[in-house]
Amino acid sequence: MSLKNRITEDMKTAMRARDSERLGTIRMLQAAIKQREVDERIELDDAAVVAVVDKLLKQRRDSIAAFEAAGRQDLAEREQAEAAVLQAYLPERMSAEEIEAAVRAIVAELGAGGPGDMGKVMGAAKASLAGKADMGQVSAAVKAALAR
Repeated sequence: MSLKNRITEDMKTAMRARDSERLGTIRMLQAAIKQREVDERIELDDAAVVAVVDKLLKQRRDSIAAFEAAGRQDLAEREQAEAAVLQAYLPERMSAEEIEAAVRAIVAELGAGGPGDMGKVMGAAKASLAGKADMGQVSAAVKAALAR
């Protein structure tokens, strides 16, 4: 079953269970997927859907940090609940060690030697690790690998 179909089935389940918070988050996710499909005039595959989920999850994390800094714990908790629902649609994330090993392999494969090759390495890393790893961690690992 594709990820889009799974999201649709989860929405139906949330409707039947009258779980309004989960339903709202899933509808927001479906709207983001549909918006991207309409904007780009394509049918999103699982990798592209994971990218949409990743983007929405990053927005939730940023909002949580902003709300907590402003002392709005009620809004931060709502964002955390949405983040928990979105997290379920992401594949298992790579550990820091796995990310470092993958980045070292990419650096060796490309023959990158210094900080000037950051863009080239990040492009290859993004292509191979998208959806599997947090891109913030990947970026830090690339910087560390190129600084050596």
